[in-house]
Amino acid sequence: MVYLKLLRPKDWAKNLFLFLPLFFGREIFNLEKMFHVALGFIAFSCIASSIYIINDYKDREDDRKHPVKCKRPLASGAVSPAAALVVCGALIVAGFALSWWIRDKFAIVLAIYFLINLSYSLGLKAISILDIMILAAGFVLRIKAGSVISYVPLSEWIIIMVFLLAVFMAIGKRRDDVLLKISSGTDMRKSIKGYNLEFLNVLLSFVCAVIVVAYLMYTMSPVTIANTGSSRLYYTCIFVLAGIMRYLQIIYISSDSGSPTKILYKDRFIQITLILWGISYILLLYLKDVHIFS
Repeated sequence: MVYLKLLRPKDWAKNLFLFLPLFFGREIFNLEKMFHVALGFIAFSCIASSIYIINDYKDREDDRKHPVKCKRPLASGAVSPAAALVVCGALIVAGFALSWWIRDKFAIVLAIYFLINLSYSLGLKAISILDIMILAAGFVLRIKAGSVISYVPLSEWIIIMVFLLAVFMAIGKRRDDVLLKISSGTDMRKSIKGYNLEFLNVLLSFVCAVIVVAYLMYTMSPVTIANTGSSRLYYTCIFVLAGIMRYLQIIYISSDSGSPTKILYKDRFIQITLILWGISYILLLYLKDVHIFS
C-alpha cells in the first residue's frame, strides 16, 4: 500500500486530459480509439509517477517541514530512497516501452513531458512564474498526447483553454503555499519568494477573466460552429462560470487550494458542475439536430 501511495494514483486524474481530443472531436464513442487512449493513459501515468518519485526524492527534507507533504512515503521514511529509485526506473522503462508500442509520436510527446518535468524537479521549480508555466505546459502535452494517439486534430482554442485553466489552478496552489508560509514562517518551496498574496490575487482575477472570455469566444467562433455543427455551445458557459466561481470560493473563503485534484475528488459542487457541463455539451454536440434549445 505504501508503494502505491508513492506513485500518487490520485494525481492520475490529471491524465484524463488525454481523452479530451476524443470528446471535443466527437469520437468519444469510438471504442478502438478509446482503447488506445486508455493504454496511453497507463503509459502517461507511469511516466508521471516516475516524475513524482524523483520530485519527492529530491524534496524529501523540505517535505518533512510541510503539514501535508510530510506524510509522503519518502518524507516519512516509509520507503527507502534506494527502493523508490528502483520503482522509478521500472516505471520509466514500462511507460516508454508502452508508449512506443502505441505510437512513436506519442513516445516523443511523452519524452518531452518527461524532460520538461525532470528539469522542473531538478531546479526550474525554484523560478517563480516559470514554475506555473511548466505545470500548465504539462496539461497541454497531455491533450497533445491524446490527439496523437487518437489521430484527432486539436483546435487551437482547446489548447488555449486547457493552458489557461491549468495556469488558473497552479496560481491557486501557489496562493495556498503563500498562506502556509505566512502561518508557519517557513518557505515550503523556493519559488515562493517571488510571490505574495496581493500579486497572486491579481493573477487569479486576471486569468479568471481571460478564461471566461476565451471560452465564450471558442463557443461562438465560426470555426468551432463549422466543426461541431452547433451554434449553441455558449449555453455551456454557465457551468464553466459556476465551476470557476466555486473554485474561487474555496480559495478565498475556505482557504483550501493546495491540491486541485483533491478538490475535484471531494467537492460535490464542482463534481456536479463538471457532470452538467459534460451532459449539456454532449447534448449540444451530439444531438445538435434535436432542437431542444431552439
